[in-house]
Amino acid sequence: MLARALMAAPSALFRSSMASTASLQTLARTLPTFTHQNALFAQNQQQVRTFKVRSAVKKLCPACASVRRKGKVYIICKENKKHKQRQG
Repeated sequence: MLARALMAAPSALFRSSMASTASLQTLARTLPTFTHQNALFAQNQQQVRTFKVRSAVKKLCPACASVRRKGKVYIICKENKKHKQRQG
């Protein structure tokens, strides 16, 4: 029923929705905002690059090496960390 209403007239659905402008403004005030403190916290988090999981892995450059561990095939690259893959 909702999909049919969206396909027919999306603007009609929004006009007839129960959410009023006042309630949306109240919701916007209660949501957390992006502050300088949040930026510092995000900056201190260490980024960990995980493996790309693929059904078929292949070496992407001459520096890539294939390794078999724990019954899985891994591609590890010392030059470009974006080439890390795991077969799965």
